[in-house]
Amino acid sequence: MTDAKQKIEETVKANDVVLYMKGTKAMPQCGFSSKVAGVLNYMGVDYADVNVLSDENIRQGIKEYSDWPTIPQLYVKGEFVGGCDIITEMTLSGELDQLFDANGVTYDKDAAEKIREANA
Repeated sequence: MTDAKQKIEETVKANDVVLYMKGTKAMPQCGFSSKVAGVLNYMGVDYADVNVLSDENIRQGIKEYSDWPTIPQLYVKGEFVGGCDIITEMTLSGELDQLFDANGVTYDKDAAEKIREANA
């Protein structure tokens, strides 16, 4: 196992929710990362953010780890959930709420509902 893959595996297993992104949750550095971080931040989800721009091995390694070509990538309880488009769809359909509920992830249900109302 490569160092990058081992580090990724340790991170996704050690945290309930992890977002591999360009930038940080406080300062995203691409629109797609900003959108997913914005949803998680607004919903009050406690998550680990990993800035792929700070480590080229992680940036490439996460794509191989998930077999998914783009960033951001969201993991919940060690499982890859998806990128920006998938997370957006899941948020609007309520599936993200269900995933969080099923995995014991705390989030603001009212905030999730406000996102859906604003996009109705």
